[in-house]
Amino acid sequence: MNRRSRPPASGPGTKLKRTLRAAGAFAAVFCVLGAMAVLSFGLTAPVYSRTGQPPAWLAQVINTLLGFFLLGLVLFFVGRFFQSKQIDWFTPIIAAMDRIAKGDFSTRLDEHQESEGVLGELVRSVNKMAGELNQVEQMRQEFVSNVSHEIQSPLTSIRGFARALQEDDLAPETRRHYLSIIETESMRLSKLSDNLLELASLDSEQLKLDPKPYRLDKQIRGLILACEPQWAEKGLEMDAALDEATIVTADEDLLSQVWINLIYNSIKFTPAGGCVRVALKRQAGCVEVTVADTGLGIAPEDQPHIFERFYKADKSRRRSEGGNGLGLSIVKKIVELHHGTVAVTSQPGQGTQITVSLPAPA
Repeated sequence: MNRRSRPPASGPGTKLKRTLRAAGAFAAVFCVLGAMAVLSFGLTAPVYSRTGQPPAWLAQVINTLLGFFLLGLVLFFVGRFFQSKQIDWFTPIIAAMDRIAKGDFSTRLDEHQESEGVLGELVRSVNKMAGELNQVEQMRQEFVSNVSHEIQSPLTSIRGFARALQEDDLAPETRRHYLSIIETESMRLSKLSDNLLELASLDSEQLKLDPKPYRLDKQIRGLILACEPQWAEKGLEMDAALDEATIVTADEDLLSQVWINLIYNSIKFTPAGGCVRVALKRQAGCVEVTVADTGLGIAPEDQPHIFERFYKADKSRRRSEGGNGLGLSIVKKIVELHHGTVAVTSQPGQGTQITVSLPAPA
């Protein structure tokens, strides 16, 4: 919804409007007082003609008191009128907020009925609040559904193979295969639990970062060497181009999770014989880390969603690889906590490149 443009809060035009409003209010008060005085004289004149004219000072006092009495009556009835109108204005707003408080986030008020002034702003704010609460509720329901699905799948597998192991005539090789599957599914559950706890910790406002200056190139090089068994097993070419002595001020333990997730994802989704390239460059005001691979790539329609929790661009392939769709969500959250950005560039069949940009130390 487009809000109407408003004049600036200060300036010559605003001061002139305020002056005109004050003059108008003064003129209105003067006219009302004059009208009450004329009315009081009009009411007392017939009485004085019958009873006789009192002293001038007494007549002035009587007329003044009568004028104030009439003014009070006018203000009373005007106040009751506007109070009734205010009740009419605020009744639907109160009813809408009551429905929202009970969980009906589809509630909307008619913005065209009172589109101007403070009341119109209140109506728009209530609608905006309801819309945002509705989005949060949908995200919550989707999150619960995804967690339930991710837990139910390995549990079903474990239960099925545990029953199969109760058969007495199973061959040793088959038994070992079933036990291996149970172990793998148990590890999936453990990994899911760890990731959920990690996200809960990152989302918590109580999380305290421990930023310290350290050499980022040294950290990334050590993580690449640590995962050598994985990329060597697939015969991948690992290319690292890291600017030497690149210093960042960050939480070293948290950032290590970013690089581990990105490097392992590239290794996981790059076919045997492919290539993974990790680059670290110092730019003006920032440090950029790029992890690129020659994997299958990501479809354009999936790219805006890959950092969403539980989102899987290729559900069947990700499930076979043991992923749960939380790794990149953790990456994005940690990078944002360090006031950085993360972006993806990918072409189906040509690979994926993820770039993390972090503020350079002053």
